[in-house]
Amino acid sequence: MTLPTLLDIEASGFGRGSYPIEVGLARADGSTCAFLIQPLDEWTHWDPKAELLHGISRGRLQREGYPVRQVARWLNDELGEIGIAYSDSWGYDNTWLSLLFHHAGMLPAFRLEALRILLSEQQQALWSRTKEAIIGEQGIHRHRAGEDARLLQLTYQRTLELTANT
Repeated sequence: MTLPTLLDIEASGFGRGSYPIEVGLARADGSTCAFLIQPLDEWTHWDPKAELLHGISRGRLQREGYPVRQVARWLNDELGEIGIAYSDSWGYDNTWLSLLFHHAGMLPAFRLEALRILLSEQQQALWSRTKEAIIGEQGIHRHRAGEDARLLQLTYQRTLELTANT
């Protein structure tokens, strides 16, 4: 079974002024990678509640983050050939992805689609329970982009297997 490539973005918060701080991928082969993003000077919005969730400080982003253009180039290199990635929070992730590419002065070489378009009704019905079970089994650290992308991919795979047997 070929797994869909999943993309997840962690952000400085939600709503106006928020921006991407980490982008992660779970590739079709199950491997993951993620990059912290160095905030631009004009990206000043910071929600302490969001930091409590993802555990990434603004100082750490400034020290360890990659420049916006480098992250955009990496995403195009990773996703340009397959042309598509999926997200469970398309509305937010697509907005942050657009912001990233806009500030990089680049166009994405792929499109982001909502994960739900791949899911049958049976998969959707099993989704939450299956996802919670996988978190428990694997001790996944939530709200980090690479781990969250892999969690979505594993949940997709298991719900597909469960519905194939019915």
